[in-house]
Amino acid sequence: MLQPRLLLRQPIPRCQCLHTLSRRLYPTEILPPPDPGIVRNGTLDVQSQPQHIPEGKDAAILRTYKPRTPGLRHLKRPINDHLYKGRPYIPLTHARRGQHIGGRNSHTGKITVRHRGAGHKRRIRTVDFQRLEPGKHLVERIEHDPGRSAHIALLTRTVGQTRTYSYIVAPQGMRAGEEVESFRQGIPEGLMRELGGIYDAGMIAAKTAFRGNCMPLRMIPPGTVIYNVGLRKGGKAQLCRSAGTFATVINKNEGDSKKSLYVEVKLKSGEVRRIHRDCCATIGTASNVNFNRRQLGKAGRKRWLGIRPTVRGVAMNASDHPHGGGRGKSKGNVHPVSIWGQLTKSGYKTRTKSNINRFVVTPRPRSEGKKAKAKRKKAS
Repeated sequence: MLQPRLLLRQPIPRCQCLHTLSRRLYPTEILPPPDPGIVRNGTLDVQSQPQHIPEGKDAAILRTYKPRTPGLRHLKRPINDHLYKGRPYIPLTHARRGQHIGGRNSHTGKITVRHRGAGHKRRIRTVDFQRLEPGKHLVERIEHDPGRSAHIALLTRTVGQTRTYSYIVAPQGMRAGEEVESFRQGIPEGLMRELGGIYDAGMIAAKTAFRGNCMPLRMIPPGTVIYNVGLRKGGKAQLCRSAGTFATVINKNEGDSKKSLYVEVKLKSGEVRRIHRDCCATIGTASNVNFNRRQLGKAGRKRWLGIRPTVRGVAMNASDHPHGGGRGKSKGNVHPVSIWGQLTKSGYKTRTKSNINRFVVTPRPRSEGKKAKAKRKKAS
């Protein structure tokens, strides 16, 4: 068998819900009163300090299979044995339906993204990218999300007889039983009393800058690796949400009064950009860092993901593509173009010079054409 057998569907315990089954970020339920004669280990019966062995340098990162079938010969998957084997938390999901599955938009119904369609049946997980709810949250489990490359973590928070659930993008190395907290609403009063009422950035970072914690950029010390970075003050996370992506805080501009409202962050692409100091960010790296090393092994797995085949232009007829027609592999002695006739190679520029992003300090390095490389080589 390829993977351990999935657990049978567990019956959902009956509870008095505060709302109907909807797309809210924080569904809640009323817990029964605790029995004083029963001693429980926490609220979720999980370990308060998870016992897991860290991965060594020589540990295998991909799982291969014996080639019993042609589809298994080249199949490689990241080893993620810590993932939860059961079903997701149903109140935080909704069915994936609609014509957008086939690459069509909601306005005209025309195909805007080619080579999309079919695929396995899925349910969309409602992930909390804002992290506005304060207080400590307990990580109940780490799950696979079919709609994204990174893993997600189910968080719970119990206040009195009310328990709240939410999903977040899990950082690399997070396991069940850990505690995370959001500081977007400010520093808790208990922490300020512990520090003696003195607002010291270094002491606050030593108490708050832990993996999985969400906080404004102004509270994160330079050199920290972050992900789930927001772009608007009070908004949700928009950058570095894919598997294995991260950014680095390089400059907070504390000595400059004009630039002190912005923090300079270096993205994984090499781009350095200014982001408002009140935007959110999460400490750590997005989980499933070996996602890009996987090999599907056969074309059928690509179809299960909802990706349809891509046909070369030279293999089409002349009426279907500018490269079509003729004998053999011939594109008619024309420059490479797309199916709509737009140039696609040779350093063809598609961005207007007037549309400049003023928040970009250092643009990411881009590929250069042959003429530009020859000109730079000649100048040097």
